[in-house]
Amino acid sequence: MINYNFISYVEETGALCTPQSPMKEHTTFRIGGPADYYILVHSVKELVTTLELCDEYDINYMLIGNGSNLLVSDAGLNKAVIRLGGDFKEISVKDNVISCGAGATLARLCTFALSNSLSGLEFAYGIPGTVGGAVYMNAGAYGGEMKDVVLTITHLTPSGVVETVLADAADFSYRYSNYKKNNCTILSAEFRLTPDKAEDIKARMDDFMNRRVTKQPLDFPSAGSVFKRPEGAFAGALIEQCGLKGATVGGAQVSPKHAGFIINIGDATCDDVITLVKKVQDVVRDETGYSLEREIIYLS
Repeated sequence: MINYNFISYVEETGALCTPQSPMKEHTTFRIGGPADYYILVHSVKELVTTLELCDEYDINYMLIGNGSNLLVSDAGLNKAVIRLGGDFKEISVKDNVISCGAGATLARLCTFALSNSLSGLEFAYGIPGTVGGAVYMNAGAYGGEMKDVVLTITHLTPSGVVETVLADAADFSYRYSNYKKNNCTILSAEFRLTPDKAEDIKARMDDFMNRRVTKQPLDFPSAGSVFKRPEGAFAGALIEQCGLKGATVGGAQVSPKHAGFIINIGDATCDDVITLVKKVQDVVRDETGYSLEREIIYLS
């Protein structure tokens, strides 16, 4: 049941709170039922007060970025979904170090680095996420990862304290940081980059983007790579080897362009995707011996 007193108090902080907001509008997969509350906060003060109100009203909550690696249940989410806007999108630079709010997109961060002739983030150009989400999961592509360039991270602890820590504190590894378990909220990050010629940086960015356009199904809704890279192999190659390109369940399909992606070819449901993921895992395990671990995050 929606608590309109909660909504009123949240909006008194300056945040925007929408009840029963369809999560398919907030994820790149374009899949998912309604969240009880969808909240856009613009400052640390609004965020802290909103989290306090969630605790006071016993409302579960979670933060999301661009929703680019999320698969949300068709039944929706019985919780508040919080998105960072406003101050959390600010970007600045000093002495080859870029400071960037967690709500800014990676595309905007990469473009800012280019405009300041700073190299190191080219690999991230085209990853459809926010800076906070990228740090959270140590996003990477084409041989680069966030851990290679992050200098410091500023976060909000569960007790409401704002702290800044060195990147080592995140315990980065492949598609992992300890933010997946420490319950801290990433507010911003600093990136130490290297001066280079703008034309060379742009050439690398264009090269990576061209590879994406050529090899990935960017013309369909998806959540990016569905599976983590298994040791000693590549998930997409294993799936293709098993003849699963184009395999379809309802509106979900293993991309004929890149087998590592499952795409929404038209009104796919969460159940369609889950069923197809399970089919792929079973076939690949039976035929190759590899167990594929899901990289996309399932929320219910």
